[in-house]
Amino acid sequence: MNELTIIEQDQLISEAMRRDEPRLRSFIRKRVADSGEAEDILQDVFYELIEAYRLMKPIEQVTAWLFRVARNRMIDLFRKSKPGSLNEPISNAEGCNTLEDLLPSPDLGPEAAYARSLLLDALDEALEELPPEQREVFIAHELMGQSFKEIAAETGISVNTLLSRKRYAVLHLRSTLQSIYDTIAKP
Repeated sequence: MNELTIIEQDQLISEAMRRDEPRLRSFIRKRVADSGEAEDILQDVFYELIEAYRLMKPIEQVTAWLFRVARNRMIDLFRKSKPGSLNEPISNAEGCNTLEDLLPSPDLGPEAAYARSLLLDALDEALEELPPEQREVFIAHELMGQSFKEIAAETGISVNTLLSRKRYAVLHLRSTLQSIYDTIAKP
């Protein structure tokens, strides 16, 4: 690799950071409450950009790539989060339960804690089974609280397509988790 190539890479990276950093920071901060975690995600995204260029992996649509990496980092953060983060409403509908409300309380003893653990593990596995486009829409809408309009603006995918993808995700999750729920819910 000659020096000119490294200089060109540095220029492309600097340009992308200057152009996309404010929007990317805003995008992350809207979805991650802790400002420290939001900054960590932003830094991780730009680190991955630098790494991709250094490994000679050209990126054609840098802005879209940066937002995709940011979204993936936020999903990773959600997966690592403590059960306390489940206190957000499952949907914006009034009177809607939180995911925390639907799970057995760990304070009800070892059996409830075990049931809770089973359900969370099953939910994680069921989400992993979904096709990526369905999983991304479900997580963005239900777990990160984005509206379909926001998701459509970010991805360029129509609201109807997003609604359809989420519907298929919900059907899969219901059928996958129903047997576990039936087993746990039996008296």
